[in-house]
Amino acid sequence: MRRSRRLLTASFAAVLAAGALAACSSDESTDTSGDTTATTEPADVPAGTEGTDEGGAEAEAAGVYGDMGNWMCHPGLDAEENRCLEDLDVTVVSADGTTEVVPHEVAEDPAIDCFYIYPTISADLTANSDLEESETEEVNALKSQAARLNSVCEVWAPVYRQRTLTAMMGGATDADEETVRETAYQDVLDAWTTYLAQSEPGRGVVLVGHSQGSGLLNRLITEEIDGDEARRERLVSAILLGSSVAVPEGEDVGGDFENIPLCRETSQTGCVVSYASFRSTAPPPADSFFGRTRDGEGVAACNNPAALAGGAADLDNVFPSTTSPWADPATGAEITTPFYSMPGMVTGECVREGDFSYLRVTVNGDPSDPRVDDISGDLTPVWGLHLVDANLTMGDQVALVTAQAEAYTG
Repeated sequence: MRRSRRLLTASFAAVLAAGALAACSSDESTDTSGDTTATTEPADVPAGTEGTDEGGAEAEAAGVYGDMGNWMCHPGLDAEENRCLEDLDVTVVSADGTTEVVPHEVAEDPAIDCFYIYPTISADLTANSDLEESETEEVNALKSQAARLNSVCEVWAPVYRQRTLTAMMGGATDADEETVRETAYQDVLDAWTTYLAQSEPGRGVVLVGHSQGSGLLNRLITEEIDGDEARRERLVSAILLGSSVAVPEGEDVGGDFENIPLCRETSQTGCVVSYASFRSTAPPPADSFFGRTRDGEGVAACNNPAALAGGAADLDNVFPSTTSPWADPATGAEITTPFYSMPGMVTGECVREGDFSYLRVTVNGDPSDPRVDDISGDLTPVWGLHLVDANLTMGDQVALVTAQAEAYTG
């Protein structure tokens, strides 16, 4: 069912309309605490979906994810129901104002999978969202952050009962906070268990998340993958943006994950990409939500997919065009595709400044050329460019996953 929902406040309505990417609180994006008691009863395994993962443990399709209606993207969905198969074409706007439409191409037989968990996006008035995706919420986040990866992988994207914007903003106070978070995690765990049951044993997978989604995947990796060699072997990579993955000072492994390092080469697999982005002109203030670890132990990981080994690099950005007031070039050239890109407009570099480690984004606007001179994506100084964390490097992420898939499959 597709439906619209009332947004909580006029300010968040503007944010969602401008970028369709909502954010989450700092403890939401990093919390991996809580007991692991399931809040849903396992469902019967649908016929034909039985299987075992490479760790040898029986993998059953649990919870509600045997129902195809609870997936936005899944290889078993009909083409008209798979939200990853909708229009993702990009208009490339060059510095001289000329435009070129680049059609998005879906891989016919991708060798790997991608498993995506979206950020805090639901404006449901309850503490946990329902399982009905909204065009302006879950679907928009999916299209901006993960659907494009279907050029290299089969995307699996469940709807889950996340902690909502209502809860983030202090509403639905009758709900127990631990139960709210546990409900969200158990849905993600059930969807992952269903993925293991229904996917080809041993097939490689990329985990992709943003904000709350990254926090939930962080816990999933910690509890279900990091300590299991067979499952680690299936991990092509994990892209955990807009959250904090802790690593020891000066190290690439340790902290949150004992066995899974940060990615430092494009051909490296079984590794993690993580960052939080801030403008070069507005670095994280002392009370920032992002760019540091929650408990102060270690540092927040930062590795730029455009320059994994470090240093500055132009970012291959892909922004949504239909609702962004800054999408069209100043020449008035019309953008008819749902996405657009501005080569050379933004440069990114992972930096360490005081307690913060983050992706420093420089906007290279030129008043003398016909393009717009700035990007959007800010909320407040403490949030940085959280709304467009994924958009800033979307093309780089696709290129990286393509190289990793080639390396993984040999």
